[in-house]
Amino acid sequence: MSTPTVAAPLGDTGPSATSTRRCQVMGIVNVTPDSFSDGGRFLDVDAAVAHGLDLVRQGADLVDVGGESTRPGAVRVSEGEELRRVLPVVEALSDAGVRVSVDTMRAGVAAAAVAAGADLVNDVSGGLADPAMLPFLAEADVTCVLMHWRAHSQVMQQHAHYGSVVEEVRSELGRRCEAALSAGVREERIVIDPGLGFAKTSEHSWSLMAALPRLISLGFPLLVGASRKRFLAECVDYGGLDGARPEDRDDVSAAVATLAAATGAWGVRVHSVAVAAAASRTVSRLRADTGSAH
Repeated sequence: MSTPTVAAPLGDTGPSATSTRRCQVMGIVNVTPDSFSDGGRFLDVDAAVAHGLDLVRQGADLVDVGGESTRPGAVRVSEGEELRRVLPVVEALSDAGVRVSVDTMRAGVAAAAVAAGADLVNDVSGGLADPAMLPFLAEADVTCVLMHWRAHSQVMQQHAHYGSVVEEVRSELGRRCEAALSAGVREERIVIDPGLGFAKTSEHSWSLMAALPRLISLGFPLLVGASRKRFLAECVDYGGLDGARPEDRDDVSAAVATLAAATGAWGVRVHSVAVAAAASRTVSRLRADTGSAH
């Protein structure tokens, strides 16, 4: 299986169809009280910064800082509250030399975070939630993740209806990329994300995982964010683990991250970094030995 030539966001850390560059590992820092997996654990600035630094020690290439939960049913916070949560963490991590991504749907938060040192804007709405986002991304010339998205968290599962989930997600992602390009975002600045679990049933998410090559064929780097998500629970029925607990899904999350890296994903977004980093390096080592790129 070959991978199409794609842009290389974030300088020389991006993918190439003719190189053995490895899948990037994006560690998650949720500065929120209500995220589905670790809400409240890192709401304190010092705790969030310490966690981000620990993720880097474990092998994270980037740290994704978010101040607004997007779990199913989550209620939005104000822009002021989101800024209060994320900016000190972004600034401290950036000052420590960490490559920081900001997870936000608001152009104002994205602009403040980039000014504070963020290298990447991870917009789970793909620029749909805030009409000012794509123009900002173009003006700032910042790398962005555009995720497949249909509605805000409180109502998103009402929109989990597809004829062919793979083809519809691919088409809708393509339209978001076209909108970004039309707004002036450079092609090499765009990463796409299928939005596993967002307006999708478990079956939809598994179908998308099985069809990653079809999504990669759009020609943009692909970020896969499956870590600890609910659709993985069905694979957790061993060793006394409980699929209802997000932290008990880490082994399956690691397996999915390995599959994503082997398939040719640009990056994986994970809570448990060490195993994902090991998977990324293992896949890269095998490619170097075989002389193939996936």
